[in-house]
Amino acid sequence: MSATKTAAAPRHNPKVVTALRRFAISISVLNIFGYTVLGFEQPWTWPFIALAAGYTTEILLEILGARAEGRAPRFAGGGAKGFMEFLLPAHITSLAVNMLTYVNDLVWVMVFGVIVAVGTKWVLRAPVKGRLRHFMNPSNFGIAVILLLFPWASIAPPYHFTEYLDGGFDWLVPAIIITLGTMLNAKLTERMWLILAWVGGFALQAIVRGLLFDTSIPAGLAMMTGVAFVLFTNYMITDPGTTPSSKWGQIAFGGGTAALYGVLTAMSVAYGIFFATALVCAIRGVFLWTADIVSRKRAEEALAVAAVTHSVAQADAVAQGQTGAARTEVTVADAEGCACPAGACACPAPATAETGKIPVTA
Repeated sequence: MSATKTAAAPRHNPKVVTALRRFAISISVLNIFGYTVLGFEQPWTWPFIALAAGYTTEILLEILGARAEGRAPRFAGGGAKGFMEFLLPAHITSLAVNMLTYVNDLVWVMVFGVIVAVGTKWVLRAPVKGRLRHFMNPSNFGIAVILLLFPWASIAPPYHFTEYLDGGFDWLVPAIIITLGTMLNAKLTERMWLILAWVGGFALQAIVRGLLFDTSIPAGLAMMTGVAFVLFTNYMITDPGTTPSSKWGQIAFGGGTAALYGVLTAMSVAYGIFFATALVCAIRGVFLWTADIVSRKRAEEALAVAAVTHSVAQADAVAQGQTGAARTEVTVADAEGCACPAGACACPAPATAETGKIPVTA
């Protein structure tokens, strides 16, 4: 390793940084209103504990990663602004895990979920355009791990976001989230195809489950009106770092998540929305690794074919050179009076000095 470390490449492009900044502002404002007006049930100190855990994990893992890769940490050299932008993903992840899970009074379970969520970005990675990038949605994965390892844990209750609102104002919260989230995703994350596929697929799976298993179709569709679903749709499943950017990739991701949710729900798996998202992210990760391996193999085969072609061309060039040399020798022989190989034909004998005639063979 050289004495001077290479400078860290920009972590996100400007549009993504703007999106992350607005995500962070939105979730911070929601938490402030949640603890003062809406009725969040976790202790008010827990968001600060979650942030401390998330920030610490992000900084430590970045330092270790920078040393292993021989570069400067991404939070270094950008001043206070660069440091805050570096912590934006951890800020969003930490508040989301705390806000959307309910683990009774066991704060260490929430901290564990935050650490897993932030840490998974360094473990579950796949090659994207020549760089290793995380493919698992951090907040969703942290929540899914909590639900999987601690069966007594749950998602925040439905009244979590509107407990103290009445007189029709309980519709104001989802309306604001939908409006701000739609503007954010349309202009910055550019994930509207994913949202349309997810919402359309979710409605379709509710209808299909009703027809096949005689479940309540209105109840299945009513879930789409809850604040939790609206938050998930606008601020979690649209994570630009772990979702495809192409139109058809977004449609496949959103529609696939809805389809898997329908399957898990039909199998009586609770909180299927988080497990379905994690499964689709995992499938995408496998696809990215497979595509990279196939691409490398094809590149190696192309190089091998090119090497063989080059060798054949060189051999042809050598052969042509030898043929040209043989032809030159024949031309010289012709000039000397005979171009016939020995025994193939009779060459006239050279003229003698005595007779001046050329003897003819009988």
